[in-house]
Amino acid sequence: MDTELHLESNFAKELEGLYVEWQAAVIPNPRLLLLNEGLATRLGLSPEALRKEGAALLSGQRLASGSRPVAQGYAGHQFGVFNPQLGDGRALLLGEIRDPRGQLWDLHLKGSGRTPFSRGGDGKAALGPMLREYLIGEAFYALGIPSTRALAVLATGEAVQRERPLPGAILARVAASHLRVGTFQFVAVREQDELLRRLADYAIARHYPDLLALSGGERYLAFLEAVMQRQARLIARWMGVGFIHGVMNTDNMSIAGESIDFGPCAFMDAYDAGTVFSSIDQNGRYAYGEQPRIGQWNLVRLGECLVPLVNDDVDQAIAQLTTVLQRFPALYQEAWREIFAQKLGITEVGEGDDPLFEDLLQLLDAEQADFTLAFRSLSAELQGLPAAEQDRLGIPPVPESWAPWRERWLARVGTVRPLAAVGAAMDAINPIYIPRNHQVEIALVAAVEEQDRQPLEALLAVLAAPYVARPEWRSYSAPMPANLGPFRTFCGT
Repeated sequence: MDTELHLESNFAKELEGLYVEWQAAVIPNPRLLLLNEGLATRLGLSPEALRKEGAALLSGQRLASGSRPVAQGYAGHQFGVFNPQLGDGRALLLGEIRDPRGQLWDLHLKGSGRTPFSRGGDGKAALGPMLREYLIGEAFYALGIPSTRALAVLATGEAVQRERPLPGAILARVAASHLRVGTFQFVAVREQDELLRRLADYAIARHYPDLLALSGGERYLAFLEAVMQRQARLIARWMGVGFIHGVMNTDNMSIAGESIDFGPCAFMDAYDAGTVFSSIDQNGRYAYGEQPRIGQWNLVRLGECLVPLVNDDVDQAIAQLTTVLQRFPALYQEAWREIFAQKLGITEVGEGDDPLFEDLLQLLDAEQADFTLAFRSLSAELQGLPAAEQDRLGIPPVPESWAPWRERWLARVGTVRPLAAVGAAMDAINPIYIPRNHQVEIALVAAVEEQDRQPLEALLAVLAAPYVARPEWRSYSAPMPANLGPFRTFCGT
């Protein structure tokens, strides 16, 4: 395990034209607030060394060996409107960490000061949104959903001015990469075909190396298909836990198939496909039920960028790319069907199961039932959990109104395995603890306003074990009290 942080600078070396070399702003008093020791160990880093040196290294005040900080350029459709130049306006890629298995991981700062991409912003970040990123990334990791993760959150020792002064912070984030659909748009809109090919080959080598054996346009068609497959599975996983990203702009869609950027994200309590939490999503573009459609829309934008690489004949290239993109609904439906089959204890899903899944969602919608707890109610019944024990764990009984649907479901799952075994398998896939929005807010307010990190650390401990019900954690499984709603989220600043 390294006692010093060593970085590589592959992105900077190989993709000149996609970044500006830059340095983090000087800050008065960098201080390590949270260190993700488990992630550090997995990366082959020494938590002890990071506790000693991390404040300077993970705020960009001192560069690790091999580091060549850059602000990455990218474009993006934001709520459907194209902006040809966005980029890291308050962020820096310090470089890449090579873990003990040889895999590269980006080490990226958010809140590290103004860059040439800042577009009038101050380049800083407030503590609350950076803590939110840490929480959501760790929740996703425990749920088994691909995601960026925070290595650390650091206090800067200065205030940032928003509606009022707030404590400043820097997030040190780790990702498979920060290549986005918007990265490709940045190059394509400038008609830089040679750089576009280098970018695509870099993305393939880093994330889909098996495709390097292909040549010509076939390589880039296969690349689009591979990205599409990962995104279909990722969005299906979001849908399976009731997650609403909130800003599925093309600059927030990772080529690696990871969840990235958690500004106005939130999790549903009561099931409603139209659920929107983001204060700026006035028309519900990124509502829960719209996420699959937007995923395909974003992938079409990626396909548009790849036209020059696929075929010299533009019409033929578009036809070939369209053939690939038309497979997304089937890929997504297959992934969604697999997720919901697992959630209901079905081991071999068939197309005939779709009405069973959809009818349950209609029941949940009609009764405004809690999405997360509904599946735990079903599994508790299968396992014969006594009513008193269910109450101790915060799991409601199955409503009588579900009886007709319940009989169909029991007939489907009870033919192969004992029902208790089905229920246990469901508990392994259906979390009882998610980042409930009110619990996240309680933790963030305590940490930011009262300098009390105990609620945050307690919530992190719960989210690290999302599948095992514990009586002492009953409050963490409870839906948001009615007197705290309606809940709204805001883009992280």
